[in-house]
Amino acid sequence: MDIREIQNLIKFVSKAEVSEVKYKTKDFEITIKTPLAGNDTVSYISQPAMYQGQAPAPQAAPQAAPAAAEKPAEAASDDSKYLTIKSPMIGTFYRKPSPDKDVFVNVGDDVSNGKVVCVIEAMKLFNQIESEISGKIVKILVDDATPVEYDQPLFLVDPS
Repeated sequence: MDIREIQNLIKFVSKAEVSEVKYKTKDFEITIKTPLAGNDTVSYISQPAMYQGQAPAPQAAPQAAPAAAEKPAEAASDDSKYLTIKSPMIGTFYRKPSPDKDVFVNVGDDVSNGKVVCVIEAMKLFNQIESEISGKIVKILVDDATPVEYDQPLFLVDPS
């Protein structure tokens, strides 16, 4: 991210009237806080390449383990035969191009390479997400109008 992009992000945050925005990549993290006085402060945190291995996520996993243990092992193996369409960016996931239109895809619909499956809004820009695989949608993993992270699974697709 260069200085112009950071300046544009600061301007966006101040116009959006939000108090704080965090933006993370694997190389760095930027936090922009806007106090009520209107002064923008920006803090940069350098992250080592091994940051993901040191993340607190493994501590959260044991708490979820009892719920996962109740599911049969077959369900986990069933999902492994499906391909995943993942989010290429951070933003808000939408199944429709606009509130008055129909959804892009439903469970059971066939998708092919290049077919638009959803829209992700990032910084007031709506980005159409195209499928990079062909097959049949078997599961939609994200609710409409919810935030998604980079590389988060959105759809399960049966390639057969």
